[in-house]
Amino acid sequence: MKFFLISDNLDSCTGFRLAGVEGVVVDTKESLTKHLNNCINDSEIGIILITKKLVDLDRDRIYDLKLKMSKPLIVEIPSPDSPFQLTNSITKYIRDAIGIKI
Repeated sequence: MKFFLISDNLDSCTGFRLAGVEGVVVDTKESLTKHLNNCINDSEIGIILITKKLVDLDRDRIYDLKLKMSKPLIVEIPSPDSPFQLTNSITKYIRDAIGIKI
C-alpha cells in the first residue's frame, strides 16, 4: 500500500518525496479532479494526502468521497502558507457523517 500526495505547494511535494512519498503539484480544480480520480483508480494507493488549500477547491466532493469510500483513505494536511484548524475539520466531518453537531 502506497501513499500519494496531491499538493498546491512544491516545497510540500519535495519534502514528502524525501520521505519516499510520490506526489504532484496542482493549482486548478480540473487538475485536482484528474489526479484524484487517478489515485482512486490505482489499487496500489491506500492513502491520499491532500493539502487544505486544494480540499477547499472541491470540499463537497472530497468529503463525499471520504464518507463513501473505504479505500483509499483521504487525509487533509495543512498547507504551508495557511493555518490548519483541526477541530473545524473534524467536527464538520462528524456532522456530515452522522448528522450530530458537536
